[in-house]
Amino acid sequence: MSIFHLETLDGKVALVTGAARRIGAAISEELHAAGARVAVHYHGSGNDAHKLVEALNEVRANSAIALMADLKTDEGPNELIDSVLSWAGRLDILVNNASTFYPTPLGEVDISGWEDLLGSNLRAPMFLAQAAAPHLQAVSGNIVNLVDIHACKPLRNYPVYCAAKAGLAMLTRSLAKELAPCVRVNGVAPGAIAWPETGMSDSVKKNIVSQIPLGKAGEPADIANAVLFLVRDATFVTGQIIPIDGGRSIGW
Repeated sequence: MSIFHLETLDGKVALVTGAARRIGAAISEELHAAGARVAVHYHGSGNDAHKLVEALNEVRANSAIALMADLKTDEGPNELIDSVLSWAGRLDILVNNASTFYPTPLGEVDISGWEDLLGSNLRAPMFLAQAAAPHLQAVSGNIVNLVDIHACKPLRNYPVYCAAKAGLAMLTRSLAKELAPCVRVNGVAPGAIAWPETGMSDSVKKNIVSQIPLGKAGEPADIANAVLFLVRDATFVTGQIIPIDGGRSIGW
């Protein structure tokens, strides 16, 4: 008879990029609650990152650290991985959550927007994974990439963002092959989870919710739960991308 035992992440170290707020913060809190030490990466949200780390360290001393890095620079990814190793001595889990998201209507796309959106959503995960790979291989670690349901279903006026996330989806599958059998690599594709803080009217939100079979938007905790499942429980899963979208991707 087989009995399922839920493991903890005690002794493991996680790096979550873009972790100061919203989905990234929820992932950090979830992994921390499961026992991991968490490196909270930020770029522009230093106050939020340090407040989150302070709260986590009140639960367990020296269990979290805030690390600043610009992941779109040549040296940023390597420096961030080095900082995690200097703090914790190991790396078990890399969660590529950091992202930029804004419209680039055709006819208004410029090199700056292209490099920014590709840089945060595709380039940074690639070079972080490359820098982290030998350390993850040493401990049979995990990578989880935050993709997007719009990697498969284009969103009008967002062609560059959608292309970047589509590239990240393929990168997820490619890395799963490249890093097997020691490192599992999976993705989570959020749907309507955390509304943009500006630029989206109530009528647009209502229209989006009307397309979701479960009839509501999700919460950052829904994404965090999926990440925890992939890194802790899904020991025979790699190269997969799980939509967390209330069924929206089947109902379009």
